[in-house]
Amino acid sequence: MGDTSRKRLGELVRKLFEILLEKPDGLPAKDALSALASKVTMTEWEKGSYANGARRFEKNVRFATVDTVKAGWLLKTKGTWVVTDAGKAAFKKFQDPEAFYREAVRLYHIWKKSRPDSEEQPTVDDQTGEIEPPVVDGGRSTAETFEEAEEAAWSGVEKFLQAMNPYELQELVADLLRAMDYHVAWVAPPGKDGGVDVLAFTDPLGTKPPRVKVQVKRQERKVDVEGLRSFMALLGEEDVGLFVNTGGFTRDAQDEARTQEKRRISLLDLEQLFDLWVEHYEKLGDAAKRRMPLKPIYFMAPAE
Repeated sequence: MGDTSRKRLGELVRKLFEILLEKPDGLPAKDALSALASKVTMTEWEKGSYANGARRFEKNVRFATVDTVKAGWLLKTKGTWVVTDAGKAAFKKFQDPEAFYREAVRLYHIWKKSRPDSEEQPTVDDQTGEIEPPVVDGGRSTAETFEEAEEAAWSGVEKFLQAMNPYELQELVADLLRAMDYHVAWVAPPGKDGGVDVLAFTDPLGTKPPRVKVQVKRQERKVDVEGLRSFMALLGEEDVGLFVNTGGFTRDAQDEARTQEKRRISLLDLEQLFDLWVEHYEKLGDAAKRRMPLKPIYFMAPAE
């Protein structure tokens, strides 16, 4: 059996946290694992693979991070890993890697024992310090399967939307607004649009305020506060602004939108756009569904 002791997993998980703490907005799991692999010396056993083809290194790091998630130290959303405030405090408090991971394991077991259907199985031998392979613990195995499936699914969605023709993306946003019971009056044709890509109203004739002005950008970089202000300059007193950018928004831009007193504006990044698409999917027309067709697949999800 390879080195899956608390000490070794502690070294890997703490180094992972060190990497993530340098990225306040988090990192995609694959990027975090790649960065970790470049900063540690893998053992020959870790370089190898399990029978299903998964490399032991990535599998065991994922296995160990389940403890940190249940401890409240790590947040995983659509394949992005972010250290929480509790995780930052734990990283500062437990300087020794083994102590750091031991505390995460302790908190995981507290969480697991609190589950009404818990059948607690020790994952760490207190005599030897050895941890069984990930497949032994059903809870961790389910969590790993779930997060890897979620990452793969989200990666496909992300690539699809980032590759979509900009004008097709405008139509997708217009379709979403219709499914949310807005009345779309205009979608900008190819060419200059003056900064507004979609116009929508809350009533069919557009006689009642507010008027919704939408700007849609398909780009990887984040919109900064100056880009946001340029759009806000197009909003009248009774207008509501909706800014959609697949690359997201800088923190300054988010703060600017949140603290507006006169202008009302909402920001949608790629994840929020997709979540709304899923939420209102059944109300979309057939043509709209073909723009981004989805099919649910059901499997066992990890306990919350």
